[in-house]
Amino acid sequence: MTTHPQPSAGQCPAHEQTPPTTGPNPIYGDAFSADPHATYRRLRAQGPIVPVEISPGVYGYLAVTYRAAVYLLRNTPSRFAKDPRHWEALRLGQVPADSPALMMMQPRDNALWKDGPEHTRLRNAINTAVAQVDTHALAAAVTGIADQLIDTFAATGQADMVAQYSDPLPMLTVINMFGCSQELGMRIVGAVTRLFDGADVEQANAELEAACLELTHLKRRAPGRDVASYLIAAGLTDAEMVQTILLVIGAAAPPTSNLVGNGLRRVLTDPSFAGSVHAGVRPVTDALEEVLWDNPPVPNYSPLYAIGQQSYEGVDLWPGYPILVSFAAANGDPTLVVAPGARAGNKGHLAFSAGVHGCPAPDLGRLIAETALERVLDRLPGLDLAVPENELHNRPGTFLAGLTALPVRFQPDTRLAPHGR
Repeated sequence: MTTHPQPSAGQCPAHEQTPPTTGPNPIYGDAFSADPHATYRRLRAQGPIVPVEISPGVYGYLAVTYRAAVYLLRNTPSRFAKDPRHWEALRLGQVPADSPALMMMQPRDNALWKDGPEHTRLRNAINTAVAQVDTHALAAAVTGIADQLIDTFAATGQADMVAQYSDPLPMLTVINMFGCSQELGMRIVGAVTRLFDGADVEQANAELEAACLELTHLKRRAPGRDVASYLIAAGLTDAEMVQTILLVIGAAAPPTSNLVGNGLRRVLTDPSFAGSVHAGVRPVTDALEEVLWDNPPVPNYSPLYAIGQQSYEGVDLWPGYPILVSFAAANGDPTLVVAPGARAGNKGHLAFSAGVHGCPAPDLGRLIAETALERVLDRLPGLDLAVPENELHNRPGTFLAGLTALPVRFQPDTRLAPHGR
């Protein structure tokens, strides 16, 4: 078994990892964002769980094999806690206030960061709320939103499907689900996206919490048939409402935006999908499932903390350090028996996490993404990339995986004016 001296609070854990490393492995920055899977392969060669630098000056571990990821998630909370109060550097005030990791990993009054009975209570409130969503009405709402967005560019014969479609569609859909105005909803989702991207995180967090509190007060005065009102009916306090709205919208909108964008890229560039999906031979669900395997929208997250010193396959895990799960690295683990061409219909991936903190409503995310892709393929004949695939670039960041832009061309719809109906 590999052993380590107890590290100091500011020291990288497992600094004597075998095989030895010359320093912490960063999972941020331009090189990582350009080709994260190259980083995952290098880390996987070092072990199943390896020391990393999550953001500048913030150290922890990253699980990079499927077995290790499942072990961590299935042993939460018996061996690994979610509560960030176990994070030693945070407790000692050593995490920079403007750190992207801090805003994504700090304690919040919602189910994601709780253990035991408190987690169960808050999780049940979310389960009850999302269970009341009418999926038929949701599909109809997504179709209407998709058509409105497509109408704005269908006559031009070209578009950026990220900025003009995959980014706004899930945002507008979630706004509809929460029953709030477009202006308030866009403030919430815009701030969530900035948190995921690590942009101006302190200001984004403050704006997000203020907007979520405004929505809470609005729904207490005038409840409706929407997710926010259902959460209030479950008995959540204002503080819990703010952080639960933040959690649900954060889990629903930016990741689904990336799933739509990456799914469309897959349809347009993968020979096994291009053409066949347009002809209706192979459903878009297959393309989306491949994306969930190969390029999950949330590649690295679910911070955990060892309860006492733990060991996994010879790697010592010291308490006090966050252990992130790399869903992207786990899904790409070469020891998995699922071949890349045989993943359609196989939901064994970890794109929606697993265990007691797994996504409570993956089918709603799938429904939004499937409907969005189907409307694009129905409405835009001759759809194709407008640039070579090697000119497509990933968004920077540790916690979210998506494209900065997806330029396309298609046959213009002459029935529409260039600026919509």
